[in-house]
Amino acid sequence: MIRDLVSEGVSVLLTTQYLEEADQLANDVIVIDHGTVIAGGTPDELKAKTGGQVLEVRPAEPAQLDRAAALVARRAEATPAIDAANDLVTTPVADAGILAGIVRDLDDAGISLAEFSLRKSSLDEVFLALTGHRAESLPGNADAAAGDDSLGREVERTPV
Repeated sequence: MIRDLVSEGVSVLLTTQYLEEADQLANDVIVIDHGTVIAGGTPDELKAKTGGQVLEVRPAEPAQLDRAAALVARRAEATPAIDAANDLVTTPVADAGILAGIVRDLDDAGISLAEFSLRKSSLDEVFLALTGHRAESLPGNADAAAGDDSLGREVERTPV
């Protein structure tokens, strides 16, 4: 319905914590955290401000996940996220020039790859980079009502 309205030339103000939806529908995004505007721009501009790209590495052998993450961390100068359920290591990448070094490091360590990809950041990842917490952890959802965010930390219950 929103897409139809926009295609007809109607301006729509949409408030949502579902950032995938905002990424698909919005021309401009304003990020508000605890009632304060902290960033704004097009989805692509916001992604570029926070690194813009995410490296995904999936070792062929799930047992090598932690070793792969440690090698990625050295080059990316960031702590990668490890998704053990999907055998995936992800980390923001500001400079794609580090990719060749990561591939060499993984090869030197004998880690074969099932996947190695570079993609644009999602708005969820942008929000996390800007605020230090996920959009889903905002007051009003099940995690926030339980008093923690998706990372298991206490969250402040300030109205947005």
